Amino acid sequence: MVTRVIRDVVGTAGRLVVVAEDQDRWHRWLLDVRHGGDPGYRQRMLSGLYRVRDEVLNRAALEPDDTLLDVGAGDGLIAFGALDRLGPGGRVIFSDVSRDLLGHCHATAAEGGHLKRCGFVLAPADNLAALRDSSVDVVTTRSVLIYVADKAAAFAEFRRVLRPGGRISLFEPINVLMQGCGSRLFYGYDVSAVAEIASKLNAQFAAIQPPGADPMLDFDDRDLVRLAEQAGFADVQLDLRITVRTRRPAAPWDRFLRQSGNPNLPPLAEMLERSLSPAELAAFTAHLRPLVEAGLGESRKAVAYLTARDSVADPDAE
Repeated sequence: MVTRVIRDVVGTAGRLVVVAEDQDRWHRWLLDVRHGGDPGYRQRMLSGLYRVRDEVLNRAALEPDDTLLDVGAGDGLIAFGALDRLGPGGRVIFSDVSRDLLGHCHATAAEGGHLKRCGFVLAPADNLAALRDSSVDVVTTRSVLIYVADKAAAFAEFRRVLRPGGRISLFEPINVLMQGCGSRLFYGYDVSAVAEIASKLNAQFAAIQPPGADPMLDFDDRDLVRLAEQAGFADVQLDLRITVRTRRPAAPWDRFLRQSGNPNLPPLAEMLERSLSPAELAAFTAHLRPLVEAGLGESRKAVAYLTARDSVADPDAE
C-alpha cells in the first residue's frame, strides 16, 4: 500500500499521521489533497482556519457544562477547540459521514486524554437519527451545508437535537456569490490567451459539480436565513463577508497540481490529464504555470457566519 506521511497540527500539539490511499475521499482531502501534501502549507492554512474556529465558538456562547455537537467534524478543528473551552462537565460529540475521520478524531482525543468527554457519531447532517431529541446545547458547523443537498432537513435536525433555548453557530462558504465574476478566469488566473482550452476544463468541472444543482452552488446567504427561520429558529443573525484581492500568494506548480478545491473533485493534475490532449496540456501549462508561481491571479471569497436560538427560549433572557 502506498502511504504518505504528513504533519497533523489539529489539537494542542503537532503529531505525525499516515494518510493511506485506501482511506475515504474526505479523509484524504482534509489531511493531504487540500494542501497538496505540503505540511508547511497546511500549517499556514490552519492559521486562517483557527480564526474561523474561534469566531464560530465565540458566537456559540458556550457555557461550562454544555454539550456541543459538531456536525461534519472533519479533522476536529471546531470540536477540539470546544473541548479546550468547556469545563470538565462539558462534552463534545463529533459527527461526520467519514468513518476514517471519526477514527482520526477518536485517536487524537485518546492521545489527549479527552475520550471521557467525547462522543462519536457516524451520520450525515440531514439525518442525525442516532442522537435523541433535545440532547445537546449547541450545534456547530464549518463548511458542511455546502455538501448537503437537503439543507432544510439539516436545519430541522439541528433544531430537533437542541434543548430548549439551544444555539447554532454555523460557518458556510457562499460560493454562488463568486460565480460568474469573470469567464476569463480559471482558479482566479487570467486564461484569456488559452480560452478554448480552459473551456474544456471548465466543462469537466461543471459536469462533476453542475452550477445551480450542486449543493455547493445552490444557495446564498439569504437562503441560510430563510432555512433557519423555516426550521423554527429565532434570533437569527448572519454576517456576510466578501473579500476580493487582485493578487494571490505565489504557489509551487507541483503543489498546485496536487491540490483540489473540495473532496468531490480530483486533484488538478488528474483533471488536466482527463480533459486535455498532450498538446493542449503543454500549451495550458506554459500559460498558467508562470502565473501560479508568481501569484498573478485574483482571489474572491464569500463566507457567512450564522447564529440562531431555538425558538423556545428563556422568557427572562435579554
